[in-house]
Amino acid sequence: MSSVAGERPREDLTGRARIRDAALEQFGIHGFDGATIRGIAEAAGVSPGLVQHHFGSKQALRRACDEAVLELVRRKLAATRDGQITNPTFLSALYLSAPALVRYVARAVADGAGAGAELFDDMAAATEEFLTSTWPARFPAGSARTRAAATALVAQTAGTLVLQEQVARRMGLIAWDQIATPQLSLAQLDVYEALGEYVTSEVGQGIRRAVEGLRDPGGSEGRDR
Repeated sequence: MSSVAGERPREDLTGRARIRDAALEQFGIHGFDGATIRGIAEAAGVSPGLVQHHFGSKQALRRACDEAVLELVRRKLAATRDGQITNPTFLSALYLSAPALVRYVARAVADGAGAGAELFDDMAAATEEFLTSTWPARFPAGSARTRAAATALVAQTAGTLVLQEQVARRMGLIAWDQIATPQLSLAQLDVYEALGEYVTSEVGQGIRRAVEGLRDPGGSEGRDR
């Protein structure tokens, strides 16, 4: 199965890849319960029987969509770690492949328990691995601090996706069509850069000390393990 739509023309994809891409789109628009095998087949330009042949069930198709999302997450984290993220060609391909995946994640997370919870946990686990491999001393493998940091980072990202309609309205963008726009990435980088300076400032360090002082003994132990 080839890459997610955006990297190759749809007619060049295998039947299995077209079905998976159509499922990402349909699940993102209608949710898992609202999407149907027939609707996915129609969007992919294949028969419902071919969907059943390749995936067997809607649940298995959802798992294939989850894996597509996780593959994009892993690619982005790996590129961040090895510096490839600075390559404009790589970034362009990342932006092209993102919209359907992002809408799928937004809908899954917004739907809450079940599939959305599993996907959130998988994304957080991948982020934990990234934090540990990049800053092993700060984020030890398996520690409560690493788990909390990964959870917070994924929650911040997911929040931007779930609130896409409001983000687009405020930034003058077309919701979903421009969900992976460089404009949003630049805005996030501006915030991260400013917050990095603030956190390391005297005031920022004072806030850290004050927050640490509020923790109970259990919270204090949990953070450093």
